Amino acid sequence: MKIAKAEDDAAIAACFAVRRAVFIDEQNIPKAEEWDAFDASCTHFLAEDDSGPLGCARLIAMGDTAKIGRVAVMEAARGTGLGRAIMLHVIGAARAAGFRHAMLEAQLYVIPFYEGLGFVAEGPEYDDGSGILHRVMRCAL
Repeated sequence: MKIAKAEDDAAIAACFAVRRAVFIDEQNIPKAEEWDAFDASCTHFLAEDDSGPLGCARLIAMGDTAKIGRVAVMEAARGTGLGRAIMLHVIGAARAAGFRHAMLEAQLYVIPFYEGLGFVAEGPEYDDGSGILHRVMRCAL
């Protein structure tokens, strides 16, 4: 298993394929909600093995805060610890880049997962436009 920055067009396309499979195909998130202007300027991360892409995430720089998002793991790799490994990799990259805080917008059912990584939920539940309820979560780096 390899987790790394997606530094070329093929790796970024693989991240997009994972997101399409997980968010658009499985969770029925509208295409217009999944793709945004941040995709062109953020840092993408890809998890893959010899069988192909298995997970992804992205990091958006917001001052001294790293906004982590679009964390997705293909169905075949769920329950293996890959989601945690991706998050630890992205958090480590954020620390190394000098960010002081991390934040994310978590779907409600994965809040316990992010709490296990040190994130704390804050504020009310909200629909981010996808039809799925979320909460903001933050942690100090």
